[in-house]
Amino acid sequence: MYLPKHFEEARVEVLHDLIRAFPLGTLVTLTAGGLDANHIPVEVDPEPSPFGTLRGHVARANPVWRGISAGAEALVIFQGPDTYISPSWYETKAETGKVVPTWNYVVVHAHGVPRFIDDRAWLRAFVTRLTERHEAGRQTPWKVTDAPAEYIDAQLGAIIGLEIPIARLVGKWKVSQNRPPRDRAGVIDGLTREAGRAAPEMAKLIQPFIAS
Repeated sequence: MYLPKHFEEARVEVLHDLIRAFPLGTLVTLTAGGLDANHIPVEVDPEPSPFGTLRGHVARANPVWRGISAGAEALVIFQGPDTYISPSWYETKAETGKVVPTWNYVVVHAHGVPRFIDDRAWLRAFVTRLTERHEAGRQTPWKVTDAPAEYIDAQLGAIIGLEIPIARLVGKWKVSQNRPPRDRAGVIDGLTREAGRAAPEMAKLIQPFIAS
């Protein structure tokens, strides 16, 4: 990934927070047939340091767990908020006119060698944790034990666990750091007047850089 220094985010806790907020990762692997991409929800464990471990599962019918070469590294991409940035929001536009549109985004790339796990106990514990996390806060949270035991056993037989010790963790926060403070302020103002979820989220991401 192209990563100018001013867009780099290296704080592991910040990168983990983005993974938790946007847990649907794009798992990219190299197979005999070429590059393959699968989209799976994952959990991030901060241990072992410095980068932690990703855990997830794939369908047993998915050839990814058989097709990846032994010892080959995989890439998991996590995409956070992203939005179009209009040059009309820059004060520089009125001063020089030398501005163009761009796209702001935040993204995390996690690299590591995957391990696929065919173990019912491991899978049951993992899907229970995953479910509890995403059901937390609901008025009537669903639990794995709400379904018939034999049905859950059959479902567990249809999936394979995935664990990736993270060897390299890269974050890119492209949030207008390359613009002067007055332009960043204009972008925040413009985004707060935009519709949709991503615009106010992006405005919050730019805010810490407003005076730098």
